[in-house]
Amino acid sequence: MSKKEKLLNAIKNNPKNVRFEDLKKVLEDIGYKGINRGGSHYIFTKNNNISLTIPYKKPVKIIYVKQVIKIIEEERI
Repeated sequence: MSKKEKLLNAIKNNPKNVRFEDLKKVLEDIGYKGINRGGSHYIFTKNNNISLTIPYKKPVKIIYVKQVIKIIEEERI
């Protein structure tokens, strides 16, 4: 099992305790680019179309983690 798969499994198994850096890494691995315009929120875009806004907090709120898991599952289909 690769590091990416281990990280993704850890996020899926424990969505309540996810670091922002781990979530950012997973999104960047599937092609998203994170932009911070000086505030506490990062905007992730892919192909300048899809955007997802996630606040930089530790740990990340579960609602944002679930959104990322849903995006990853849709990308694999």
